[in-house]
Amino acid sequence: MVHAGPFANIAVGQSSIIGDLIGLKLSEYHVTESGFGADIGFEKFCDVKCRISGLVPDCAVIVCTIRALKMHGGGPKVVPGRPLDPAYTQENLELVEKGCENLIAHIEIVKKFGVSPVVCINHFHTDTDAEVKLVRRLAEQAGARVAVSQHWLKGGEGALELAEAVMDACKEGSNNFRFLYESDMPLREKVEIIAKEIYGADGVTYTPAALEKIKRIEADPKLNKFSVMMVKTHLSLSHDPTVKGRPRGWTLPIRDVLLFSGAEFVCPCAGDIKLMPGTCSKPAFMRIDVDVETGKIRGVF
Repeated sequence: MVHAGPFANIAVGQSSIIGDLIGLKLSEYHVTESGFGADIGFEKFCDVKCRISGLVPDCAVIVCTIRALKMHGGGPKVVPGRPLDPAYTQENLELVEKGCENLIAHIEIVKKFGVSPVVCINHFHTDTDAEVKLVRRLAEQAGARVAVSQHWLKGGEGALELAEAVMDACKEGSNNFRFLYESDMPLREKVEIIAKEIYGADGVTYTPAALEKIKRIEADPKLNKFSVMMVKTHLSLSHDPTVKGRPRGWTLPIRDVLLFSGAEFVCPCAGDIKLMPGTCSKPAFMRIDVDVETGKIRGVF
């Protein structure tokens, strides 16, 4: 059963609690998605979803690729539709090692909540043994289990190492699970804790309009207990999508605060980010139909 949730950069980014409860009844191991990295998806999973549901994960899988690590290590800009720079298809241990700073930050975020991290190296055919070995060593030094997945080549058999690592981590469990903040803390304290402990910022700044809204929320005990749903780019640990790796010496700017009373979410918006991802003028669904004579679906590919 696949039950995916919305984006975690502009929303909660989780599968539904009902979906999880169904999955837990149907299998010994239930895997649920938490969108967009440990900095936004996993933080919301723990501080929001786990707080509401009462469920606690036994482990968390962090998926990485050698190519992504090279990008975070200072590799050339990747442009959709253009061939990859050779830096991403040829061995480059220097870029990989520097990019692992980003991976280690995600491992540390998972451990802050008392959850056992498992790093899955999503293996590409261009990855060299030396690059994979380097990532494994650095991730293990940071306190994570590591598994290489070659499902693209071997199907389910190629993911056995990952499955075994997850099962091993689940035996350890999350006996020390903890939230990052208490729900009755003032909103600004919650935001600052997330900014410093999760994103690695030195502090938080607010526009006058955002500060005015936050003060009104903090003055209302009911509103102040609403779940904190940070709005931030998924392309960086910071608010700036162009800043890769593990940014240091920066401040998180909150430009606005949105309040959704029905869902009981309060959303501090960091930096310049679109709140509604757009589609092209003629999206793919307009070409999909069912052939009335054959009953077959057409237009999917």
